[in-house]
Amino acid sequence: MKFSSEAAKIISKNGIGVIPTDTIYGIVCSALSKKAVNEVYRLRKRSSNKPVIVLIGSSRDLKKFGVALNPIGYKLLTKLWPGPVSVILPCKSKKFSHLHRGKRAIAFRVPDAPALLRFLNKTGPLIAPSANFEGKQPAKTIKEAQKYFGDNVDFYVDGGKLKSKSSTLISIKSGKISMIRKGIGNAKIKCIN
Repeated sequence: MKFSSEAAKIISKNGIGVIPTDTIYGIVCSALSKKAVNEVYRLRKRSSNKPVIVLIGSSRDLKKFGVALNPIGYKLLTKLWPGPVSVILPCKSKKFSHLHRGKRAIAFRVPDAPALLRFLNKTGPLIAPSANFEGKQPAKTIKEAQKYFGDNVDFYVDGGKLKSKSSTLISIKSGKISMIRKGIGNAKIKCIN
């Protein structure tokens, strides 16, 4: 299955899939479905107090989560996105506690992958933790992902062998960037600083 309308329909019905992102394979579901998000946590054996990264189609999607940035923050995001940089932003609404897990902040990313962006335009925001059990090696191929999840997910999208690393993870406060995790998008941060 490719990034198809069928896969998008599955996502809209609380479905879960494994797809190639702009960095590594991710196990994805609608970020707006508490039921599906909790199931991804269960499948990944993920610690329940760890927030997840949310993939969005554009910075306009931040409004869906009640995220409001000042002009400096938006200017920084236009330099970072699309790209492999996940940005932690304040999200204080209890409505999204299934995503921020009490941390009152969520990491967002606009991926630099045209096919994935088109898919996000159909599905809306997706959570996309790496396709593996917590603490294990991220899947580099669909076969490796299937060893983790088997028939417990609704679909797989094969993007071949991915050699990439996780995204760079940063936070922005008062217009200043703090590095949380160095990853594939680190070069973009160096250009800004």
